[in-house]
Amino acid sequence: MNTNSKIKKYIPVILIIPIVIIRGFTTIYPIIITFINSLYNIKVLSGIHEFIGFKNYIDVFKDDKIISSIKFTAIFVIVSMLFHVLLGTVLALILNMKFRGRRFLRTIVLIPWAMPAVVIGMAAKWGFNNDYGLINDLIRRFIPGFQFNWLINTGSARGAVISMDLWKDLPFFAILILSGLQFISEDVYEAAKVDGANGIQIFFKITLPLIIKNILTLCIPFTLWRLTSFDLVYAMTSGGPGEDTSLIAYRIAMESFTNLNIGYASTLAIMLFVLMALFSWVNIRFMNKYND
Repeated sequence: MNTNSKIKKYIPVILIIPIVIIRGFTTIYPIIITFINSLYNIKVLSGIHEFIGFKNYIDVFKDDKIISSIKFTAIFVIVSMLFHVLLGTVLALILNMKFRGRRFLRTIVLIPWAMPAVVIGMAAKWGFNNDYGLINDLIRRFIPGFQFNWLINTGSARGAVISMDLWKDLPFFAILILSGLQFISEDVYEAAKVDGANGIQIFFKITLPLIIKNILTLCIPFTLWRLTSFDLVYAMTSGGPGEDTSLIAYRIAMESFTNLNIGYASTLAIMLFVLMALFSWVNIRFMNKYND
């Protein structure tokens, strides 16, 4: 092998090295530092910086605030994703129908997704207000004298947060499913109709099997986004009432930037990172078995 051949052999490696270095510095290094910090009791306001090992990890399961955040995070992710899949599929089927103005509808349906979550959260905070909110004003037109504090009661506050999360990201989820529907040939549907299949049979026998892989693939990033959701809760409820709408990502932000309890916040961040990595691994394994 001549010199030129040897040089060409290492060109791909040389070109990749800068990317690996940048990726390592922006991803691997922060993870390592965060894990190291999780082994310390770091309280900036008190000037405390002491090694405590895995005590932070043990304290997490004794912290009622964190337990409440974990419970609501689980509810938030499961309920939100369930409705994303169900309503997103229905909306995608509607947008896939042939009717006048469907291109315009496909465009405006993305407006909620394009809006910042903080703006939506602040608007929702006003909208769900008992005295001058849009929601109660609409209800009072049918039920005069209706009074209800949506964001003060635990159940309704959680429902309001989940509903606003759906309102924001559901259209984007539907548009992505719609992209899968576009690849299904009309000839397949025509052949099914000739064979006497009705709309429900066509959906469950043709449409759903052809887009199910697309839906399952979308569930991975959308679930991870739900796990790291912060801005909507921050702007809408600030975790209230009490800690009942405090998502785990919101709790991490509060511990790190408000309480300046860096060690404890790092512990929560590492635990969330492990949970997300485990979820991604399970989903990838499931997808591989599904493909087989």
